[in-house]
Amino acid sequence: MKKLIAFLLPLCLLSFQSLKAQDPVKKWGQLQVKGAQLCDAQGRPVILRGVSLGWHNLWPRFYNKKVVQTLKHDWHASVVRAAMGIMIEDNYLENPQYAMQCMTPVIESAIKQNVYVIIDWHSHLTKTEEAKAFFGKMAKKYGKYPHVIYEIYNEPVEDTWADLKKYASEVIGEIRKYDPDNIVLVGCPHWDQDIHLVAESPLEGFQNVMYTVHFYAATHGDYLRQRTEEAVRRGIPVFISESGATEASGDGRIDPESEEQWISMCERLGISWVCWSISDKNESCSMLLPRASATGPWADDVIKEYGKLVKQLLKKYNP
Repeated sequence: MKKLIAFLLPLCLLSFQSLKAQDPVKKWGQLQVKGAQLCDAQGRPVILRGVSLGWHNLWPRFYNKKVVQTLKHDWHASVVRAAMGIMIEDNYLENPQYAMQCMTPVIESAIKQNVYVIIDWHSHLTKTEEAKAFFGKMAKKYGKYPHVIYEIYNEPVEDTWADLKKYASEVIGEIRKYDPDNIVLVGCPHWDQDIHLVAESPLEGFQNVMYTVHFYAATHGDYLRQRTEEAVRRGIPVFISESGATEASGDGRIDPESEEQWISMCERLGISWVCWSISDKNESCSMLLPRASATGPWADDVIKEYGKLVKQLLKKYNP
């Protein structure tokens, strides 16, 4: 009997630790930004690690509460990103009711599951008034929950940093009418790569704001890592809200070595990271095969090479 107890006790401790690690909002509570670092309610450094869903208007079948459960329990994600399409057919601007039918189960399941959720305005074009109206509604509805993170512009392409600062000030101002403290993520020029421009002239007058950098490891190497690290060392709070081990197109070769260099840098600097995407497109960065179920959990035979890499990384860093 003593031998059995001695055998079972470590398993029980491991199970408890795993359960605790998988309830990040209970563990960390209301997030805040201190200097360049994302922190928990007590001011201790936090790194969120997770997965982004694909565009809601291209892969709506994955926008359900059970996917959130799968990503939390099976993949060990502490944050899930819901990418609400503002472009391509049947997007939010064309069909807002359908967009919210997709987004709402993901947001509310994340709240129930106690994982953080990024509400992502997934666009490459500025739509200031529409974004203000949307995020005002989201802040009014969900601002009381510490689970929610607002990403107000996915990947600016042609916008200058001066224009983006004006846009961000207006949208954040609308959010803060209803939600004084949840984290807001702000994109930077050129597909979220010109973080050095942010370092030269960050936003003023707002708290709990972070700036997004996006990388695709087979294309973006030392130059963008160095640029990102320099921004952090200058006090800029960086959040990797989208990334991949593939080429910047989302397709092509997978570069696990460069991916590991990126993740190692994030871990060293305390930068949160999210990987793209839960989708079933015939491209390298889509993590699932078309025959994968809409809900998960997913067996290895329906998880593509990159998806297996992401799952492995999450389970390594979010044990």
